[in-house]
Amino acid sequence: MQKSMRMEPQESKGVPPLDVPELLAYFVRQSGPFLDQLGVKKEICDKIVESLYSKRKNQLLQSLPGEESSVLGNGNINDELDLRIATVLQSTGHRHDGGFWTDHAKHDPSGNERHVAIVTTASLPWMTGTAVNPLFRAAYLSESAKQKVTLLVPWLCKSDQELVYPGNITFSSPEEQEVYIRNWLEERIGFKADFKVSFYPGKFSKERRSIIPAGDTSQFIPSKDADIAILEEPEHLNWYHHGKRWTDKFNHVVGIVHTNYLEYIKREKNGALQAFLVKHINNWVTRAYCHKVLRLSAATQDLPKSVICNVHGVNPKFLKIGEKVAAERELGQKAFTKGAYFLGKMVWAKGYKELIDLLAKHKSDLDGFKLDVFGNGEDAHEVQSAARRLDLNLNFEKGRDHADDSLHGYKVFINPSISDVLCTATAEALAMGKFVVCADHPSNEFFMSFPNCLTYKTSEDFVEKVKEALANEPYPLTPEERYQLSWEAATQRFMEYSELDKVLNKENDGVKSSTGNRKLVARSASMPSLTELVDGGLAFAHYCLTGNEFLRLCTGAIPGTRDYDKQHCKDLNLLPPQVEKPIYGW
Repeated sequence: MQKSMRMEPQESKGVPPLDVPELLAYFVRQSGPFLDQLGVKKEICDKIVESLYSKRKNQLLQSLPGEESSVLGNGNINDELDLRIATVLQSTGHRHDGGFWTDHAKHDPSGNERHVAIVTTASLPWMTGTAVNPLFRAAYLSESAKQKVTLLVPWLCKSDQELVYPGNITFSSPEEQEVYIRNWLEERIGFKADFKVSFYPGKFSKERRSIIPAGDTSQFIPSKDADIAILEEPEHLNWYHHGKRWTDKFNHVVGIVHTNYLEYIKREKNGALQAFLVKHINNWVTRAYCHKVLRLSAATQDLPKSVICNVHGVNPKFLKIGEKVAAERELGQKAFTKGAYFLGKMVWAKGYKELIDLLAKHKSDLDGFKLDVFGNGEDAHEVQSAARRLDLNLNFEKGRDHADDSLHGYKVFINPSISDVLCTATAEALAMGKFVVCADHPSNEFFMSFPNCLTYKTSEDFVEKVKEALANEPYPLTPEERYQLSWEAATQRFMEYSELDKVLNKENDGVKSSTGNRKLVARSASMPSLTELVDGGLAFAHYCLTGNEFLRLCTGAIPGTRDYDKQHCKDLNLLPPQVEKPIYGW
């Protein structure tokens, strides 16, 4: 039912109650997608609905006042039934957010105000790509007056915060964490971003080193604001999603693929089998829950409905560092006083294996070459032990912010990783005016147009590129190159490739009711296409499978994440799941 259909208390008096044929008519109509999959044609469903409802409609036309009877008598059968159900429900004070199959409370885009909800899988102070990049996206999208923006991030209970957040940082409330997030952002972008921060319950998986949503994440965006959804890591968000289908609740759903999960999984025990299963699950959930999918580079899995485009920019302070370096060089000053470095989380998959292999193979060719390495991580001890055993000239330092003053003087950033989708550190190094030596790999394709990006195909080629970078000075960035690295350009690319510019400018197809002061949005469904049927069937099957706790545990879910727990209820002031979603209702 439309939330926009509101009745004053005096209008609600004396509303005839629903009878059994009306309830049956509504049930048949709501079950349309399911009956479609069973082969029952829409025309047959419509005839059943009309037959059940028509007799009651005639009785109501005789009993209702003239204005209400004209509203009831001048629409199609689906709109009339919607209005009838809404009238009865509102007369009881009940509010309904829609059903499983369709969300009749979808945001009505007929007004000037549009809403964008950005949903991501991590949050500051965890300095990971899915915490930082969606935050910048929210800030730069909110600069436009075309839409309001909400950033939806996971809330971790204190015990999980201690495992995830660095420097023993913890928060006692979501409000406290929001202050931290906003302060961090405003120090970097230089303007006050006008967007809302909301939280959903999450739990940390030690095995996967990632945050898994607990409960139905979509319920934390009110139906009145459910207009456009941007799912950062749609596969991750939906592996165990047991709730409302995103494409039913939102008018337009865009997924942004950040991570090459298959590359990481292949490195684990039984990796080939796991990668095969995850590949098909990722195809399944992105097809079922997204209208459009953006892949940051060709290094990601090829997914349905997807296009390749880098929609990430760099933190503005890196561009300022680059401008400062360029100004110093124009004055004849020596901007770069140090040689080469590598920076990244110290886990094997982040390029450390490739780095050690290259340096070990060409130790004699790179005689005298010293590399400073900055990073912390679970594999730090193993990485450092391997370097000592091979007698490599690596100097290991604690991890630090890439914009730290101590890193400005390095001339060459070396990044041999082939597991990244689009390495943020590479973009930051280019923005600071440095040389970058990286693999000729799909993940680096965006950077190859920059003259300071030196790519190699073989280990011998790697040696040549390192020597070339150390012997020469980087080219100054042109204004066009600086713009291509910026978040302004990234936002423009996002608007184009996600088709969000078209969606925001699209005229509303709503139809005003004859009363003139209420809107009844006609969403009468035409016969769905085969693709829509398949997508709907996949979503329904996924909903059924993720509702079974045994199956969830068999596929690696954290126990008890189908719903949020008591601690989340306390921290986020939520009703218990059994109250929020009673067993007798969808």
